[in-house]
Amino acid sequence: MSKAVVGVLKAAEASIKKSPSSARKRAVSLFKTMSVAHVDDEVIIDEEGSHTEKIFSNGDIYIGQWATDNYPHGNGKYLWPDGCMYNGEWCRGRIVGKGRFSWPSGATYEGQFKNSYMDGEGTFTGSLMDSYKGSWVMNRKQGKGTMSYANGDRYEGEWKRGFNDGQGKYHWNNGHQYIGQWKNGKMNGNGTMIWANGNRYDGCWEEGLPKGNGTFHWQDGSFYTGVWSQDQKEQSGKFYPANSINPHEDWDPSQLFSVDMGDCLVCEGENISDFPSDKVFLWSSGDEKPPPRKNSSSRMSVDGSSRSVIFRKSLKTTLQPAKRQGRPAPTKSLKLKPTAFDTRQKLWTKFPPEGSKNTPPHQSCEFKWKDYCPLVFRTLRKLFNVDPADYMISICGNDALRELSSPGKSGSFFYLTHDDKYMIKTMKKSEVKVLKRMLPAYYDHVKSFENTLVTKFFGLHCVKLSGPIQKKVRFVIMGNLLCTEVPIHKRYDLKGSSHGRITDKPETEIDANTTLKDLDLKFIFRLRKDWFEEFCSQVNKDCDFLEQERIMDYSLLVGISFKESNRGAVEGGAELDGPGTTPKLSTDTSVVLNPARWAPVRLGINMPSRVELTVRSNETQLIGEPTGEFSDVVLFFGIIDILQDYDISKKLEHAYKSFQYDATSISAVDPKVYSKRFKDFMFRVFADDS
Repeated sequence: MSKAVVGVLKAAEASIKKSPSSARKRAVSLFKTMSVAHVDDEVIIDEEGSHTEKIFSNGDIYIGQWATDNYPHGNGKYLWPDGCMYNGEWCRGRIVGKGRFSWPSGATYEGQFKNSYMDGEGTFTGSLMDSYKGSWVMNRKQGKGTMSYANGDRYEGEWKRGFNDGQGKYHWNNGHQYIGQWKNGKMNGNGTMIWANGNRYDGCWEEGLPKGNGTFHWQDGSFYTGVWSQDQKEQSGKFYPANSINPHEDWDPSQLFSVDMGDCLVCEGENISDFPSDKVFLWSSGDEKPPPRKNSSSRMSVDGSSRSVIFRKSLKTTLQPAKRQGRPAPTKSLKLKPTAFDTRQKLWTKFPPEGSKNTPPHQSCEFKWKDYCPLVFRTLRKLFNVDPADYMISICGNDALRELSSPGKSGSFFYLTHDDKYMIKTMKKSEVKVLKRMLPAYYDHVKSFENTLVTKFFGLHCVKLSGPIQKKVRFVIMGNLLCTEVPIHKRYDLKGSSHGRITDKPETEIDANTTLKDLDLKFIFRLRKDWFEEFCSQVNKDCDFLEQERIMDYSLLVGISFKESNRGAVEGGAELDGPGTTPKLSTDTSVVLNPARWAPVRLGINMPSRVELTVRSNETQLIGEPTGEFSDVVLFFGIIDILQDYDISKKLEHAYKSFQYDATSISAVDPKVYSKRFKDFMFRVFADDS
């Protein structure tokens, strides 16, 4: 190791000695590890790189494997002048894989990284010795994890966006414990609080306090049950004494809030102010130039430019900035003025390649960017519970977009974000006009019906390239209905028509990613009675809305996850013989799926159900006859392709095809007829599982 590097490391070590003792011990041990004369034994030098020592112009130090393309690749250690240090795996100049990041305060993170984000399984230990061990996504606690707080409290359960969210158990150091549901770091939903003295409350919670129906039990058997609220006007209940005379009859219910909940405060833990992903790397040129990505599926040719560059740079500027990990902002009103829906005003933002005061530099030609109705779509994202920071990371992060397929009949391109949450679709001008026209009614509809099945729209944008051609590219951002960790074995696009509604692929080429059609369907979907009633009610409401907006040619996208794994054998159920085969169904209905494996169940999302195998008597029969063979599944479904109105082209298509085929079998029909046919079909292919 060069004398210069050793000198800098010794100086850094000396500065650490001034820090608090607990932090100093951990930091000094790390610097000693770095101050060896040769590369560590566990470092494996691959054929692409060699061991190197570098001091950059700003004082950063890197020691480890270095690729021939002039960036870290393999195992290496990086020290910043502020005292932060990373020791672990690198891939093409980015922190990727297993590693350890330490802060000058003494806090450390040890675990998995992805593109410099703490992402995967990992353990964070704070400067005050509180710690979190579990799953991370984009620097945030997300998934299952355990948090041990510095005061002795402990939480085990689910996390979302850095907060206790889902099912979890919290133990206080004084012996109290809560077991139940959480939301945004607070007790919310159904849960049980058990105090150290044996008293307990079972019931509903909201914002960390009892709210709604619940029962307070004393250890002697007496209890108070009713409706609970901090507002005494909303509170009502009745006391039931135990067999013996007891002193609880004069107990004031408000004592639950003023006394019993007083020592049940939930800790927030230590905040991280400087994430590994915030750090800047200076390579040999002295400039911040992360290495280019290989095989980026998001680069799309539009007159020689990259839509990916345009898309990400401009969205990152026009979207709200990402929020740091903290409490969510108060909810604002969802009421919008009519002017918010006015698309006639053309507000374009210019993006020159060299950048400007309000826009970042980019590698494409100059272009202009337009946001349609930004306030409306921002409010829609809030209505759909989309976190602004998560949304911007998904859309504008460093990961590439994935192209789904080549253009279909519509000529549109489809792309998925790296986390599968959002789909980007390029649009024709006619589709944009339809969405702009129906936007006020669409907003009112999704605001009125929380369980609507229609497509969720998050943003509508247009890019205009400069130059003599001035080509425009319009696109919409939508929710991906089939974003789930559950494997989707079959997917269907169902319209309720028969002409042309069969897959034209050979059986050997059909796999789990193939979207099948009406005449390929061999099942009846059986829903629990209450879900089936809700399904029928919502389909009626959604179809009425689409009919009023003169929309037709929409379909129900259905994803099916069978109980068996993709490899074949399953416990007590069916098998998948191959990627294109129909699962063999089991008549054993005693084994049910465990919905706790997935996200919360709602209409069309993560719905444990059953499918019944059907058999057609002829090839044109739309729905086959039930066979009595069942299989347990999880269903995902929603109404898609809702931007086709019954314009002159569709009327001509209807007239032309009516001469050749049965008019009731074709897709292009009047919206009123289409709506009725669609509903009739859905209420036959979905059934009550009573």
